[in-house]
Amino acid sequence: MAELVRRQDMPPPGGYKPVNYKRIPARTFFNGWTMIGGYLAMTTVAASLYYLTCKKIHHDEIENRSAMFAIKPLLLAERDREYLKQLGRNREEERTLMANVEGWKVGTWYGEPIYKLNTDDELVEPRIQDYYVHAKRREMARRMNLEKMS
Repeated sequence: MAELVRRQDMPPPGGYKPVNYKRIPARTFFNGWTMIGGYLAMTTVAASLYYLTCKKIHHDEIENRSAMFAIKPLLLAERDREYLKQLGRNREEERTLMANVEGWKVGTWYGEPIYKLNTDDELVEPRIQDYYVHAKRREMARRMNLEKMS
């Protein structure tokens, strides 16, 4: 068997190029004073925009509050009106449901009147379950903010 001739890896003729080991500083576009000036300018612009935005938000909040003050009595009156209309619908439904029951008086709870018999004729408000007695169960659950009601 012939022996393999092995050669040692040697540098190229003339040697390797010199290794650059000197520090190369980064190129500077702005000096320190320019950067401080830019920071101050950007901060001034941002602060003025923030001030103007806060002023507009404050104005919008005042406008919304004024609108709510103006419309709230109307919304409360409509809510109360619908509440009384629903009580009337419940009463009529009770009248039709209990028409065949002898001795049943509409508007009483086992003979005790729902309205007090004083000079003010004060309304005794029903429980929420009584208010929604003829509605679907999920409507009452939605109103009471319940997840599920079977």
